[in-house]
Amino acid sequence: MEAHNGLSARIAEESGFEGIWASSLTMAASLGLRDCNEASWTQILDILEYMSDACQRPILMDGDTGYGNFNNVRRLVKKLGTRGVAGVCIEDKGFPKTNSLLDNSPDALADIEEFCGRIRAAKDHQPNDQFAVVARTEAFICGQTVEEALHRAYAYRDAGADAILVHSRRETADDIGEFMQEWDKSRPILIAPTTYYKTPTSQFLAWGISTVIWANHSLRSAIHAMQETCRQLVREQSAAQVCGRVAPVSEVFRLQGVEELQAAEKRYLPPVRRFTTV
Repeated sequence: MEAHNGLSARIAEESGFEGIWASSLTMAASLGLRDCNEASWTQILDILEYMSDACQRPILMDGDTGYGNFNNVRRLVKKLGTRGVAGVCIEDKGFPKTNSLLDNSPDALADIEEFCGRIRAAKDHQPNDQFAVVARTEAFICGQTVEEALHRAYAYRDAGADAILVHSRRETADDIGEFMQEWDKSRPILIAPTTYYKTPTSQFLAWGISTVIWANHSLRSAIHAMQETCRQLVREQSAAQVCGRVAPVSEVFRLQGVEELQAAEKRYLPPVRRFTTV
């Protein structure tokens, strides 16, 4: 499940998701920025640190194109290790990135050998053996064939990628299905069915897909709820009707872990001395 801050990561964990997708789109949007590397990678690291503190699920960072060439990628990977992030996904386009779901997304893919260098740099500098480097091919996004997507996926596998994310913005999953028919299952395949969400997940399982990423749904639902609440408050000049459909303040406190702090205060703070006069 997508998360964009500590709160959304904790909610995704409590809901039962097995992993967290730290989406570049939603992290940027939560800062009021566009998804074209307007947020620096160090600003994104700060968000990831809060997310890692807030939940125990493994976090896969949406690392865009790696913020540059191999040198930027290896620095990024080393810093991710200090934040307890479980892995990074990098895509085969250039810097700065453009969101794949935009109608005018650039058609240029990265040179295969250059991108393989980014993958090798990530693997050579990963913080531990469990760290995952996921290579994302934008072949379908850029209008390329299944053969090109497979060619790139095999090249990225040979460069050391632990898994492949195959991206598409079609309304059906036909191209993903064609890819999976030819793929030799030598690495796990991840998908993000933002546009082809009507395809049942049972079909993805039948194709042998490892992981489905709901890549932006937490933020999108929050945006809708905030818009509705704000409009109603402006319109009615009262919270009487709003309070029945928003979380109580006590739920905010619970998600913040207030009870743990109160228990810690009893353990670590000296008892309050009360003075009386006679």
